[in-house]
Amino acid sequence: MYRSFYGFRVKPFQLKPDPNFFFGSKGHKRAMAYLEYGLSQAEGFIVITGEVGAGKTTLVRNLFRKLESEKIIAAQIVNTHLDSDDTLRMVAAAFGLPHENSSKASLLIRLEQFFRQCDQQGKRALLVVDEAQNLSPHTVEELRMLSNFQTDDKPLLQTFLLGQPEFRKTLLSGDMQQLRQRVTATYHLGPMDLSETRSYIEHRLQTAGWSGDPSFDENAFAVVYDYTNGIPRKINTLCDRLLLMGCLEQLHSFGSSEINEVIRDIQEEFDMPIPANNAPGIVDPAPQLQKTESLSLADLQNMEARVDRLEGSLVSLLQLLKQILSLAGVNKNLRKDKV
Repeated sequence: MYRSFYGFRVKPFQLKPDPNFFFGSKGHKRAMAYLEYGLSQAEGFIVITGEVGAGKTTLVRNLFRKLESEKIIAAQIVNTHLDSDDTLRMVAAAFGLPHENSSKASLLIRLEQFFRQCDQQGKRALLVVDEAQNLSPHTVEELRMLSNFQTDDKPLLQTFLLGQPEFRKTLLSGDMQQLRQRVTATYHLGPMDLSETRSYIEHRLQTAGWSGDPSFDENAFAVVYDYTNGIPRKINTLCDRLLLMGCLEQLHSFGSSEINEVIRDIQEEFDMPIPANNAPGIVDPAPQLQKTESLSLADLQNMEARVDRLEGSLVSLLQLLKQILSLAGVNKNLRKDKV
């Protein structure tokens, strides 16, 4: 809805990771340098951790865009709530290999053959595992075992592990010593500072075709930063809602008051009233908030797609209403002429 109102080519603050909107903050540039360094080493594990919504997936998709497809065959898995055997099936599926009803032994043989074929063709295989914090130690060990596939002088598979900060605890546990010895580099992707938050917002607006409408004053950026703590996904959610409100209320400039109004709306949506007498049957809001915070990226993308469809329907209804009003005006004039 607001896309046409403000003249954007695309939505500037969508939730799904899009490498076209990649913003090189200090942290993201360093993380990208570690990934590129890892690629140049062509071996071992690269570990990138960061808070939910910090931009890890966008980082990797931006890397994929840079890869030379004729030299590297990359695959990514994001569903990690699996046991070790199912994870092997996911790896096989990610590389386009048959995996249905296959035993563990068959999967391993198939994967090794595939990796050796890649090497014979002058290519190498890269596996990216997202949401690595959900991996069990046994599954992590299974992934480590895949790195044992080697020629006489080099490994056949390289792996990037992306996860939330708690994955670092998994790495530091006593039974992860063998994996730690194969980690080439590790980096924690932190939040952006105030200056980067402003630059991030302006970058996404400009990428979407921003021409200065709407405008933001200095205080607006400070309020966004205070609420989001410099986390990209939180910034996207807040700014998307802000632009929607601006469209509905015909606003062309935003200050701290408008930002705070949207923040209050968002907070109220997840607040559940609790009566003073704690009457039975009242649901504690804490689990609901925790559930909201733990929504997967796929859930958020589905929600965004539904909102897009609703916005499209609303735009169609508004256009139809304008046509009806226009026709009503024409008919009224015709009746006057007849009289």
